[in-house]
Amino acid sequence: MSYLNSLVLDSGLSVIVANANRLHICSSEPADYAATLTASLGTKNTPTISAIAARAPSGRKVTVSAITNGAVSANGNASHWALVDTVNSRLLAAKALDAVLAVNNGDTFTLPAFDVGIPGPA
Repeated sequence: MSYLNSLVLDSGLSVIVANANRLHICSSEPADYAATLTASLGTKNTPTISAIAARAPSGRKVTVSAITNGAVSANGNASHWALVDTVNSRLLAAKALDAVLAVNNGDTFTLPAFDVGIPGPA
């Protein structure tokens, strides 16, 4: 059986907790920071990210709180979210939204809370 101490898993998530200072909604899945900016349809500065916690059935996670007042900056269909570190121009995490979100420039967007996790060893 494999084993990883929670401290090992927490180290990866601690980068998100410490450095993710903007959430983007994107028209496609970005591969890097530049692609995030190109695909961005809106942002939420300083999203609230929880402390690191246990993930079911194994591993560790953080939870990004629900977004109720994100700013839409372009018309389009958002299919992904991306957490970035603007200070170091880094894409930290990205994933598909549960449902495509049609947005219009000048509107606000909302997202339900979601988890970013690292599974435990198999």
